[in-house]
Amino acid sequence: MKRITLFCGHYGSGKTNIAINFTRDLLAKGLPVTIADLDVVNPYFRTKDSEEELTRAGARVITLPFANSNVDLPSLPSQAYALVQDRSRYAVIDVGGDDRGALALGRYVPYILEENDYDMLCVVNFYRPLTTTPAEALEVLREVEAAAGIPFTGIVNNSNLGAETTREDVEKSLSKAKELSRLSGLPVRMTTVRADLAGDGEFPLTLQKKIFE
Repeated sequence: MKRITLFCGHYGSGKTNIAINFTRDLLAKGLPVTIADLDVVNPYFRTKDSEEELTRAGARVITLPFANSNVDLPSLPSQAYALVQDRSRYAVIDVGGDDRGALALGRYVPYILEENDYDMLCVVNFYRPLTTTPAEALEVLREVEAAAGIPFTGIVNNSNLGAETTREDVEKSLSKAKELSRLSGLPVRMTTVRADLAGDGEFPLTLQKKIFE
């Protein structure tokens, strides 16, 4: 496990829920964690919704100043530099959707690359428009990677249909994730699934109790 884990992906891929559940998993292991929401593109359904819960569990939470308000002036908080400067804590970063959102990561990239203790994970939902095929997902992956200025290190298969998701829906996505892995040269680090669908643990990783809202 790397000190810094970044979750990026297409709009609606579910990266925020993944970042929150990943943080919960680290906290359950007794690790010091800071989670940051750096999505300046769509800041209104964000990590701040879980801020109180995560804080009670022991996490430090960094969110946009105007998240969950009616002020349309998103900006990155200055305390976000603690993510790259304080190496005593694990950092989980929810990056904005697509290449536009990934641009905001640019100011932190030199520090991340210098430390070289990070995972940059591409969250993919093959049931979302514009990422329904491995080829489409690869195009989004490369666009985000170029905008962020930092290479991806792995893939998170978060394919779901929300509350209507069945185990079969997740199973059908596994071959697409494998093909995306082949095309990109990146490993599939995890397939996420609701705990009630996980069964006997055939999937690589199940994160906590709730993945989808």
